[in-house]
This record gives sequence, C-alpha cells and structure tokens, in this order.
Amino acid sequence: MPIKDNAKKAFRQSIKRAARNKAATDEVKSLRIKFRKLVTAKDESKATEAARLLGKKFDKAVGRGILKKNTVARLKSRMMAKLNALKTK
Repeated sequence: MPIKDNAKKAFRQSIKRAARNKAATDEVKSLRIKFRKLVTAKDESKATEAARLLGKKFDKAVGRGILKKNTVARLKSRMMAKLNALKTK
C-alpha cells in the first residue's frame, strides 16, 4: 500500500480509471457478442444497426486510449466482412 499522500491519490485515481476502462471494454464485448448472434441469425437490418453502434464504440475506445488502434482496425474489418457476406447472401 502507498505511504505518501500523492501515492495514495494516484492509487485512488488508477482504481477509478481501471473501473471506467473495464466498463467500456465490457460494453464493447457485449456488443460484439450481440452482433455475432445477429449475423448467425441472418438478421441483416439489426446486424447493420449493431455494426454501426459497435463501430462508434470502437472509435471512442481508441480515442480514450482503452483499445489499441490496430486492434480496433482488425476487429472492424472482420466485422464488416461478416456483414458484407450476410448482405450478399
């Protein structure tokens, strides 16, 4: 445990930030699962809307430094490939 006051404050801040980041990553994860289920169910309109929302959440997470840029680019690319495959069938 920290001894000095500034170390205690930094510790409190890190706990708050970790909780905020965890909430954001959990939300992205649940949206990814929802999108995957919609693609599996072949529900094109709802999957498109979920993809749009998921893309916004991804971009916001990158802007806040929660997720890495290349990771999000890879996930968005795979997401759009699945969505486009669903639209062509």
